Amino acid sequence: MSKKQDSYYFENFIACADYSCQAANLLKDAMSRFDEVSLAQKLDEIHQLEHKADIKKHELLDILVKAFITPIEREDIIQVSENLDDMIDQIEDVLIKIYYNCISNIRPDALELADVLIRCCQEVHNLMKEFADFKRSKRIHDHIVRINTLEEEADKRFIACMYQLHNSCKDPLEVIAWREIYMYLEKCVDTCEHVADIVESTIMKNS
Repeated sequence: MSKKQDSYYFENFIACADYSCQAANLLKDAMSRFDEVSLAQKLDEIHQLEHKADIKKHELLDILVKAFITPIEREDIIQVSENLDDMIDQIEDVLIKIYYNCISNIRPDALELADVLIRCCQEVHNLMKEFADFKRSKRIHDHIVRINTLEEEADKRFIACMYQLHNSCKDPLEVIAWREIYMYLEKCVDTCEHVADIVESTIMKNS
């Protein structure tokens, strides 16, 4: 396989990670400048990004099925691609949960959790840009560590969010709705860490 064909997989990963970054920023914008009237439009916008990411994933799988030699194992390529796809799916799901739970106001601590998500998606994007050169890169390990650290921060914020919700909110329906939203925000960051874990495992297998 030519170097150009080799680089295709990593370029595809970078593009998919970029879509997740765009989706995370769109989610934060929809939450911080919350407007119930325009929420359906925001859903359309984030779904368009998710659809573009799906197309990139299917393009990669089409190339992979025809490839004789790949730069890393096929299973690793598939796992990275699927987890990158999960990232944007989970981000879209957060906005869907806000929409169908008829949320009227965004809780401030949810915005803090969304900020962690944005930083984590950016680190995944940075990680993907280093991935092609993983045998020589001196920065790839730093990105993995930062993603792990951000996941730990998200866990702590999630616990604090849930505690505050149950301690201050008296409306059971609102509690149920926000529990779901917080859980999906935390899942988004978990999925970022899954990408980092697969990359780290791939590096170890190929070192």
